[in-house]
Amino acid sequence: MTQVIYSVTVKIDSAISEDWKNWMIHHHIPDVMKTECFESYVLSKLRDGEDEHGTTFSIQYLAHSNESLQKYQNEFAAKLQLEHTERYKGRFGAFRTLLDVVNKSK
Repeated sequence: MTQVIYSVTVKIDSAISEDWKNWMIHHHIPDVMKTECFESYVLSKLRDGEDEHGTTFSIQYLAHSNESLQKYQNEFAAKLQLEHTERYKGRFGAFRTLLDVVNKSK
């Protein structure tokens, strides 16, 4: 069974990046993890990822399987993404990437 990393890269207005980070840690990411579609996540800030357009972060969620990822996308993603968009509308840009795990440490 191939595991999948669901990677979300977000560039957020630097003036609100601390609020965004705290909201992600205490609200959004816990809500994503409550779906039980992922076994773990990592929230990272890009080194030298701040410029006049904002601060860049990456959240990588490790899905149990492709089926788990599909369940997340079909049942939960739209609502959770809408909450984020409504809260930070016009102050961020985001893109998503899917990666197949080839090998990982135990």
